[in-house]
Amino acid sequence: MIGVFDSGHGGLTILRALMDRFPGHRYVFLGDHAHAPYGTRDVEAIYDLTRDNVERLFSIGCRLVLLACNTASAVALRRLQQTWLPHYAPGNRVLGVVVPTIEAVTEVPWHVTSPPHGQARAAKRVVVYGTRRTVESGSYPYEIGLRAPAIGVTQQACAGLVDRIESDTPEIEIAREVAGFVAASLAAVRGAPDTAILGCTHYPLVAAHFAAALPAGVEILDQPGIVADSLGLYLSRHPEFDAPDPALPAPRFFTTGDPAWVSPLASRFFGRPVTFEGL
Repeated sequence: MIGVFDSGHGGLTILRALMDRFPGHRYVFLGDHAHAPYGTRDVEAIYDLTRDNVERLFSIGCRLVLLACNTASAVALRRLQQTWLPHYAPGNRVLGVVVPTIEAVTEVPWHVTSPPHGQARAAKRVVVYGTRRTVESGSYPYEIGLRAPAIGVTQQACAGLVDRIESDTPEIEIAREVAGFVAASLAAVRGAPDTAILGCTHYPLVAAHFAAALPAGVEILDQPGIVADSLGLYLSRHPEFDAPDPALPAPRFFTTGDPAWVSPLASRFFGRPVTFEGL
């Protein structure tokens, strides 16, 4: 059973990609709506909340948990993997969404922490759009710089955008806000970037607004697709976690918030009606 965790609705974009790619697995989704958004919280709070929710998923039978949240992945994942998981549940695994995105943009495997010898990378410009905490963590520019220093990285914090998306703000207002964030990033880049990373799993829901605001020809990375590809490779290397369920019960959806409020809005993210349960 694979657990997918996010602070709110955004991780449903990742879950849908996983279910489309690997329909034979059983999935459990947990949204920490009671404490969303994470992007404005301090580092210790993000770590504590992420750890507590991973523990919840472990307790209901998930041995593999994916942090489908860029903020949690950037701020809490490494510490969880290095200091908590080996003592609490050494046979379980926690993965994130930042690692596969770094691999996709640099074309360098995660375990390689210096530029590949004799492999010159063409200089290009990347813009990362994310929450304040994701941007402040510096994970994207640091990890990209280790593997592909020729890539210039500009970050743009999109303050309040997660709140707008989660509250079902009218599209015209979201489009105006996205256009403002894009304009600010283009001024910082001083030209058109080659690639845009939507560094929050909520942002694929408004990807069309980013595409409309960015110059023509800018590649927008498909983070849900990238994460699904990466999970497929991980499962092939770790068959102990690749155990399709022949009975295949329907996925279950849990929230720390109010299921009656969460379910209608979440259905938009998932692309079909979903019913959340309280946890």
